[in-house]
Amino acid sequence: MKKTLLIVTFLLSIYSFSQKLGSELYESENYSITVPDTWKATNDEGIVNIFPTNQIGAITISEYHDLELPKTEVKKFILALYNSSDDEKKVKNTGSKKGYSEYEYEYFDEKEKLFWVTKLYQKNTDMFLISINCQEKHWNGNYMKVFNEAFESFKIKK
Repeated sequence: MKKTLLIVTFLLSIYSFSQKLGSELYESENYSITVPDTWKATNDEGIVNIFPTNQIGAITISEYHDLELPKTEVKKFILALYNSSDDEKKVKNTGSKKGYSEYEYEYFDEKEKLFWVTKLYQKNTDMFLISINCQEKHWNGNYMKVFNEAFESFKIKK
């Protein structure tokens, strides 16, 4: 009986700790992203920042239209955002989504101790730039999982 009670208690504690956080859909005219419902969002002249209330990091979304950026320059553009001396090969072309070319880059800022994950979607002169930044000490574990889940939920409407 004691073993059964111990097993049931153990299983209930795992269940209660593994439940998903509530989420909400952040929508703009051109995209949507699902984020935890406890997070805050700001929109500063078209640049959207979505972040946990403890502000240990953020997801930033920018969209550009009528931007003449040749495909041959996209990787250089992404590296320039971070003043990175990385080789262009570190910026991966990961395919396409709704006709948009998709690029991905991961960067660690040694000075600020921040992890950055960036995706860029480009189609003709339209571009969506979405990035995660998170303090190093919070990146491993649950925050990395939550940030990545939100990041992967990003959807272009057009």
